[in-house]
Amino acid sequence: MAARKKASQPDEYLTPEAQKGLADRLARIEGHVRSIRQMVVDHRCADEVLIQIAAVKAALNQTAASLIDSEMRACVNTCMGGSTDARLERVTKALSAVLKSS
Repeated sequence: MAARKKASQPDEYLTPEAQKGLADRLARIEGHVRSIRQMVVDHRCADEVLIQIAAVKAALNQTAASLIDSEMRACVNTCMGGSTDARLERVTKALSAVLKSS
Protein backbone atom coordinates (compact mmCIF):
# COMPACT_ATOMS: atom_id res chain seq x y z
CA MET A 1 0.00 0.00 0.00
CA ALA A 2 1.18 3.52 -0.80
CA ALA A 3 2.65 5.51 2.07
CA ARG A 4 0.62 8.43 3.35
CA LYS A 5 1.75 11.82 2.08
CA LYS A 6 2.84 14.54 4.47
CA ALA A 7 0.21 17.18 5.13
CA SER A 8 2.39 19.90 3.60
CA GLN A 9 2.59 18.15 0.23
CA PRO A 10 -0.21 18.73 -2.29
CA ASP A 11 -2.35 15.69 -3.02
CA GLU A 12 -1.57 13.95 -6.28
CA TYR A 13 -4.10 11.48 -7.63
CA LEU A 14 -2.66 8.15 -8.79
CA THR A 15 1.05 8.74 -8.67
CA PRO A 16 3.00 6.46 -11.02
CA GLU A 17 3.74 4.12 -8.09
CA ALA A 18 0.09 3.97 -7.00
CA GLN A 19 -1.06 3.47 -10.58
CA LYS A 20 1.38 0.58 -11.06
CA GLY A 21 0.37 -1.01 -7.76
CA LEU A 22 -3.32 -0.80 -8.63
CA ALA A 23 -2.78 -2.09 -12.17
CA ASP A 24 -0.69 -5.01 -10.81
CA ARG A 25 -3.40 -5.95 -8.30
CA LEU A 26 -6.05 -5.85 -11.00
CA ALA A 27 -3.91 -7.95 -13.34
CA ARG A 28 -3.57 -10.63 -10.64
CA ILE A 29 -7.32 -10.57 -10.10
CA GLU A 30 -7.89 -10.81 -13.84
CA GLY A 31 -5.66 -13.89 -14.01
CA HIS A 32 -7.49 -15.42 -11.07
CA VAL A 33 -10.86 -14.90 -12.80
CA ARG A 34 -9.51 -16.56 -15.95
CA SER A 35 -8.43 -19.56 -13.89
CA ILE A 36 -11.90 -19.77 -12.33
CA ARG A 37 -13.41 -19.77 -15.80
CA GLN A 38 -11.12 -22.65 -16.70
CA MET A 39 -12.22 -24.50 -13.57
CA VAL A 40 -15.83 -24.26 -14.79
CA VAL A 41 -14.85 -25.47 -18.27
CA ASP A 42 -13.01 -28.39 -16.64
CA HIS A 43 -16.10 -29.33 -14.58
CA ARG A 44 -14.37 -28.76 -11.24
CA CYS A 45 -16.48 -29.20 -8.11
CA ALA A 46 -18.74 -26.31 -7.21
CA ASP A 47 -17.19 -25.93 -3.75
CA GLU A 48 -13.74 -25.39 -5.30
CA VAL A 49 -15.11 -22.82 -7.74
CA LEU A 50 -17.03 -20.99 -5.00
CA ILE A 51 -13.94 -20.79 -2.79
CA GLN A 52 -12.00 -19.21 -5.65
CA ILE A 53 -14.85 -16.78 -6.37
CA ALA A 54 -14.77 -15.75 -2.70
CA ALA A 55 -11.03 -15.17 -2.98
CA VAL A 56 -11.54 -12.90 -6.01
CA LYS A 57 -14.27 -10.97 -4.22
CA ALA A 58 -11.94 -10.48 -1.24
CA ALA A 59 -9.14 -9.30 -3.53
CA LEU A 60 -11.47 -6.81 -5.22
CA ASN A 61 -12.66 -5.55 -1.83
CA GLN A 62 -9.05 -5.10 -0.69
CA THR A 63 -8.28 -3.23 -3.91
CA ALA A 64 -11.29 -0.95 -3.40
CA ALA A 65 -10.31 -0.35 0.24
CA SER A 66 -6.78 0.52 -0.82
CA LEU A 67 -8.05 2.94 -3.45
CA ILE A 68 -10.41 4.55 -0.95
CA ASP A 69 -7.72 4.79 1.70
CA SER A 70 -4.90 6.16 -0.40
CA GLU A 71 -6.45 7.89 -3.41
CA MET A 72 -10.00 9.13 -2.76
CA ARG A 73 -8.99 12.40 -1.05
CA ALA A 74 -6.52 13.25 -3.81
CA CYS A 75 -9.13 12.44 -6.45
CA VAL A 76 -11.66 14.75 -4.80
CA ASN A 77 -9.09 17.54 -4.69
CA THR A 78 -7.67 17.13 -8.19
CA CYS A 79 -9.90 15.36 -10.71
CA MET A 80 -13.48 15.87 -9.48
CA GLY A 81 -15.06 19.06 -10.64
CA GLY A 82 -18.05 20.88 -9.28
CA SER A 83 -19.12 22.28 -5.95
CA THR A 84 -18.23 20.75 -2.61
CA ASP A 85 -21.73 19.27 -2.37
CA ALA A 86 -21.50 17.75 -5.85
CA ARG A 87 -18.12 16.19 -5.06
CA LEU A 88 -19.42 14.87 -1.74
CA GLU A 89 -22.38 13.32 -3.57
CA ARG A 90 -20.02 11.58 -6.02
CA VAL A 91 -17.91 10.19 -3.17
CA THR A 92 -21.02 9.04 -1.32
CA LYS A 93 -22.36 7.30 -4.45
CA ALA A 94 -19.03 5.53 -5.04
CA LEU A 95 -18.76 4.36 -1.44
CA SER A 96 -22.37 3.23 -1.45
CA ALA A 97 -21.77 1.15 -4.59
CA VAL A 98 -18.69 -0.47 -3.01
CA LEU A 99 -20.54 -1.28 0.19
CA LYS A 100 -23.58 -2.71 -1.64
CA SER A 101 -21.37 -5.05 -3.65
CA SER A 102 -19.39 -6.28 -0.62
